[in-house]
Amino acid sequence: MSEIGRPDLTCATMRSFAFYPGPTLLAGAGQTETLLARLPGGPVLLVTDAELRRLGLAEALLAALARSGREVRLFDNVEADPSRATLLAAVAAGRAAEVASVIGFGGGSPMDVAKLAAYLIGAGDDLDAIWGVDVARGPRLPLALIPTTAGTGSEATPISVITCEGGVKLAVNARPLVADVALLDPELTIALPRHVTAATGIDAIVHAVEAFTSARLKNPVSDALAREALRLLTVNLVRACDAPEDLDARGAMLLGAHLAGLAFSNAPVAGVHALAYPLGGMHHLPHGLSNALMLRPVLEHNAEAARELYAELAPIVDPACANAGTQGRVRSLIDGLERLCVATGLKLKLRDHGIAQDDVPRLASEAMKQTRLLVNNPCEISERDARRLYEAAW
Repeated sequence: MSEIGRPDLTCATMRSFAFYPGPTLLAGAGQTETLLARLPGGPVLLVTDAELRRLGLAEALLAALARSGREVRLFDNVEADPSRATLLAAVAAGRAAEVASVIGFGGGSPMDVAKLAAYLIGAGDDLDAIWGVDVARGPRLPLALIPTTAGTGSEATPISVITCEGGVKLAVNARPLVADVALLDPELTIALPRHVTAATGIDAIVHAVEAFTSARLKNPVSDALAREALRLLTVNLVRACDAPEDLDARGAMLLGAHLAGLAFSNAPVAGVHALAYPLGGMHHLPHGLSNALMLRPVLEHNAEAARELYAELAPIVDPACANAGTQGRVRSLIDGLERLCVATGLKLKLRDHGIAQDDVPRLASEAMKQTRLLVNNPCEISERDARRLYEAAW
């Protein structure tokens, strides 16, 4: 025992775990030149989407690339939930231009395409040979990622999700997909519509909650990142929605999303995401909105299995519950996250988004294909459970 009557932990045996850091991080406005200095000269593939071009958000980056003397192959055809065809078109464009590096600029979709394009161009692997966890092991081109939303955390992760035939989402999760450098610039998020700020923010919150309660690979470092991410995100989300030019709130959201990305790239997400993916694949709902729709039903399903962990997170969301019992804190966590969703303006029923009740059986069947996510849930979600959870969300 220590002198103050507490266990002496200085000689305690540490539980074994592995934690993989993300890219070099640059945070703040005006660091584009610093980012480009970390990439080689030569042609660059810039992956983005048409809406960001329309908003003019990519113009400063394009100007910086021009000043650097680099030839730019612009690929701005990325859609939400990017398809296999879109990914392969980006790869073909990069190969044709013999690019030396890749930059992903935008939300999760352009960044996911950029990560896999950099890998496929660099390694020459066949896409169908690398689906899954730690299958891709080859070299990739130098890669930089610049998020324009505070949500996916894709700039921090080794994960790329692509929508394939029949709306099925497949993923590559492998260390070579971690970018060399990421830039968090809050000025790039000011032009986001409120509903995008809201949905992407909830996505990041779910990343934090699911990483903290993941049944696999959870560790003290991912826990610390998840807790701090949840704090930053819950304090600043409504503020960022209500006052979109508040750079402090925008910066805190970007940092929170990045920390959540680091957390879940080490302690993977689970049931909320598994049930959210079919909503995107079948009905093309934005990913963050899909997570918001399934958040309460899945957390209630997990409430007993994850009770201690949910209770630990609850005071971050609702400080008033700190002295309650564990069940009371779990209820405060679930209610508090739902109140946060509502305060952003999101509608939280499937029927509000044109989804028929008759779709529930197929949604449940498709969710069962997300085995890489379901295995991380604190308790089992069977197909029968999934039907019940979609019914609750309807």
